[in-house]
Amino acid sequence: KKRLKILLTGANGYIGLRLLPSLLEKGHEVICCVRDKNRIPLDPETRKRVSFYEVDFLKDVDTADFPKDIDAAYYLIHSMSASTNDFDELEAKAAKNFNKYLAETSIKHVVYLSGIVNEDTLSKHLSSRKKVEEILYEGNYNLTVLRAGIVVGSGSSSFEIIRDLCEKLPIMVAPKWLKTRIQPIANRDV
Repeated sequence: KKRLKILLTGANGYIGLRLLPSLLEKGHEVICCVRDKNRIPLDPETRKRVSFYEVDFLKDVDTADFPKDIDAAYYLIHSMSASTNDFDELEAKAAKNFNKYLAETSIKHVVYLSGIVNEDTLSKHLSSRKKVEEILYEGNYNLTVLRAGIVVGSGSSSFEIIRDLCEKLPIMVAPKWLKTRIQPIANRDV
């Protein structure tokens, strides 16, 4: 099997932290894109097996030191925990900057974990995921979009929110957009 050089964005997030060991186990070289490499909770042995590139995709693009010889990337940048009302604008900006960084690389393939967006009327959250998809399709690489519903597993933001709601509110008046059908998926299946 060919050893790939893989850029892993969102490496310190819920999916990124679970994907990283699998990529290393398969023998790939992994570059973790994080804002602060000291905040990623990796054991010392794993830390020795990866390299880090500190970048904030919401800030101005500076490709001077950005790795150029990348085979593939996982785009796992999401603003689920953002408390701002403009998270959708921030997600779009991050995707545009991601494309700018990759424009000068040899990248061939990007995998994006999106949400299920098969309805005509979407929540702001899912509309944002769809917009990011559209932006990533503008990149100069092949794009695979994985549209997942709620990722089920301890620590998953969506799962934890639903669990907390069920435990604290046995009855709840829900907004209309909650009628969107979903297909939960186990974190190991993502």
